[in-house]
Amino acid sequence: MIIDFHLHTTASDGQYTPSEIVYLAHKLGIEKIAITDHDTLNGLDEAIYAASQYSVEILQGIELGASEHRYLHILGLGLKEKSEQLISMCNKLEKGRNERKYRIINYLNKKGIDLSLSDVEKVAGGNIIARPHFAQAMINKGYVNSSKEAFDNYLDTTEFQKIERFKANANECIQAIHSAGGKAFLAHPYQLNLSEKNLDSLIRDLIKNGLDGIECYYSLHTLEQTNLYLQFAQKYKLLISAGSDFHGEKIKPNIKMGMFVNNINLDWID
Repeated sequence: MIIDFHLHTTASDGQYTPSEIVYLAHKLGIEKIAITDHDTLNGLDEAIYAASQYSVEILQGIELGASEHRYLHILGLGLKEKSEQLISMCNKLEKGRNERKYRIINYLNKKGIDLSLSDVEKVAGGNIIARPHFAQAMINKGYVNSSKEAFDNYLDTTEFQKIERFKANANECIQAIHSAGGKAFLAHPYQLNLSEKNLDSLIRDLIKNGLDGIECYYSLHTLEQTNLYLQFAQKYKLLISAGSDFHGEKIKPNIKMGMFVNNINLDWID
């Protein structure tokens, strides 16, 4: 079975619109997908409508960054409603991003990057302005040759990480996802760069807060990593998910859409 429960659209920082993502999934023969834009539900209605035109089953989803660790992300999958709690959190997160964009522009200007907010907004085209939009604007103006170069040199450095924005803690992320009838998954655990012991401890803490599953299958996980995360899922009786984290070839050229998986239990999807 080919599925993909981790996809981004222009509603956050993806290259393709929700409708285009659904069409691409259809063309690739992907049976089930989830739209998991960062901090927003805005692309879901368009994606659901598009899915009705093709033989693609769609899950409503979201990806939330937690405050405890810069790479601790919680995926919400199978959302049933746009709950007030989750909408309120999204509004706070969007406000935080909107406040941060001015600080990022100031930071880049001090680095000699002559970029204006309008340059970035033209790239974004939506309410959410994220780092890939700044990267593309820098490419457009010739300051860098690729998104990777923009991140390596400017947008993912230790200095850049001092530019704060509002994030909820992991417990709040999980509870907001549950309030919308969804399941909460630990996204791309390899990014946390934790030892096996420390990752085990984190997973146990997240379970206490209601974690439902782990994104064991991920486009950049090694076989060894995948097997470790599957062991954790079995050990703690957690659900298993699979996702590429596809943003589009211009943004993450090394990530393709679609994950071929066998023997994965999807009975939690209803």
